[in-house]
Amino acid sequence: MTPEELAAARDRIVPDVVAGGLRVLFCGINPSLMTAATGHHFAHPGNRFWPVLHLSGFTPRRLAPAEQGELPAYGLGITNVVARATARADELSVEEYRAGGHALVTKVGELRPQWLAVVGVTAYRTAFQERRARIGPQERTIGAARVWVLPNPSGLNAHWTVASMAEEYGRLRAAVDAASPAAPDPNRA
Repeated sequence: MTPEELAAARDRIVPDVVAGGLRVLFCGINPSLMTAATGHHFAHPGNRFWPVLHLSGFTPRRLAPAEQGELPAYGLGITNVVARATARADELSVEEYRAGGHALVTKVGELRPQWLAVVGVTAYRTAFQERRARIGPQERTIGAARVWVLPNPSGLNAHWTVASMAEEYGRLRAAVDAASPAAPDPNRA
């Protein structure tokens, strides 16, 4: 990917990977330039979403970003708080986060996932004006969807390792499985 191709991806919108009635709708902060250039969520090589998704048991193998279309078969989807691509999340305004939070409420109401998992506590705090939110399950629900805040898988988030993120994502998976024991097991071939 050339610097010119990445620069040309600024402000692009990347389509969601969604379906109605998902077990978990993962919600990123906003697309990176690499994601926008490739059209694949969490596509930056330093992003740890795909390895963590597998290690936490949500998928039977580590998917590549280009395989994101397989997620709905596992009851999973991806969207973002803010739709436009930037080089860094700190390029987004508070107004964009809050507008994204409102749009997310509408989207969750339409798609009706069991869980909304926001990957980034700062994005969640800003989008929903919940300054004291922490990683983990939230008291807030959006419609019938429970809400869980997960660590941001960006390689820039040095506070969390792949192992500690997989443990937290695994806590969500256990809660999802407990709430819907008839859900398909992605680890079965």
